[in-house]
Amino acid sequence: MTYEAYRAWRDRPIDGSPSLSVVIPAYNEAERILPTVGAFAVHLSRSGKPWELIVSDDGSTDGTPELLEATTLANLHVVRAPANEGKGAAVRRGVMAARGQAVLFADADNSTPIEHADDLLAALEAGADVAIGSRAADGASEANKSAFRRMASGGIRWLASTTLALDVRDTQCGFKLMPTPIAQELFSSMTIDGFSFDLEVLFLAAKRGYRIAEVPVGWVDAPGSKVDVRKEMQRFLRDLALIRANDLRGRYERGSVA
Repeated sequence: MTYEAYRAWRDRPIDGSPSLSVVIPAYNEAERILPTVGAFAVHLSRSGKPWELIVSDDGSTDGTPELLEATTLANLHVVRAPANEGKGAAVRRGVMAARGQAVLFADADNSTPIEHADDLLAALEAGADVAIGSRAADGASEANKSAFRRMASGGIRWLASTTLALDVRDTQCGFKLMPTPIAQELFSSMTIDGFSFDLEVLFLAAKRGYRIAEVPVGWVDAPGSKVDVRKEMQRFLRDLALIRANDLRGRYERGSVA
């Protein structure tokens, strides 16, 4: 049954709108992307519901988009950027291209296993407007995370809470699900193209009254990460100030130009 469902997803384009769109931002992920695509395809096809996979390539130079296109998977779509613009910009392109009823974005290394998508979908069904994977919620687990990254994550959480009054314990886990109309509204209003885009999107969601559910997930610090934690912390501080300034200027009000 599982193989038949996967084969149907692999070989036959969806007729009509998918139930779920999954967006993976990718930058030079040729060594890691195919196992992730395989894991996603096997698990998500089991539901029997139509879904699409969008890989938003952020100007890779290692052949990532060509590798994906060579798979000829019927419901895999590659969205390309001409140059590297940042993870936030890549996710935004994927979200704006989504055709599903809901959209999930997840990391190329499958650091939050795709099986947790079921938990996020359940949170939406229970009434949440936005469901996010959380490594800080009760019941979550982390593996292979360095002491420095743990300290940096704790600092990020504290700053987000105190500076923006954002009641979210883990803003940066790259595993978030929301109905596509809400996602496209929020992402069309965001201004940050880099690492801190999650923080801005969640701040926007909270400001506009959307109910955010933090769902505990397992998370593994996969080898090959391209994140320079020290540099990203500096950018995070800069972006935190930008979000605060944008809010004071009224840039996040509905109808304003981002």
